[in-house]
Amino acid sequence: MPNIKSAKKRVKVIEKKTLRNNMIKSGYKSAVKKFEEAVNAGNVEEAKVLFSAATKKIDQACSKGVLVKNTAARKKSALSKKLNAAIA
Repeated sequence: MPNIKSAKKRVKVIEKKTLRNNMIKSGYKSAVKKFEEAVNAGNVEEAKVLFSAATKKIDQACSKGVLVKNTAARKKSALSKKLNAAIA
């Protein structure tokens, strides 16, 4: 446990940021999971709607600094491939 006042503050700030990051991460993972369930069920129309929602969540996570730009692009590309495969 830190003794210095500034170190104590850093611990509090980091805990807050960790909770925020986990919330954002959980949100985009849930969106991706829902999309994948729709694709596996063969529900293409619902998958299209959920694709845009998942893409939006990934972009938000990227803008908040939870995901790196290239990681976000890679995840969106993978979702896009799954959607295109389901449509074809």
